[in-house]
Amino acid sequence: MPVQKKIVQGETAEIRCQLVKEGEYEQAKFFIRYFQPDGFGELRMDDGMVFKPNDLYPLNKTTFRLYYTSHSTDQQVIDVYIEDNFGQVVQKTFSWQNDKGDDEDNEDKE
Repeated sequence: MPVQKKIVQGETAEIRCQLVKEGEYEQAKFFIRYFQPDGFGELRMDDGMVFKPNDLYPLNKTTFRLYYTSHSTDQQVIDVYIEDNFGQVVQKTFSWQNDKGDDEDNEDKE
């Protein structure tokens, strides 16, 4: 499912995730971390756990949801990294533009 492209301060965007594994490895363990190069916000897991940037967390399920809440009015970018215990890393970038709303745009034209 696509992730929204615009967000306002205080709004939460849902990111639906599913790990697609190539092969079945009994000893495979997965971890998640994120970094925010632009903007300021909060990323949390569907169980309510709030992530701290660059900290590594165990990922115990292959289908899950992340929730990003904006805490700024600027463009926001997060890089999410999924790693396994074999050293493989997959990175996905999500970005949002500030959605100022139609009312503000109309006021600027008057």
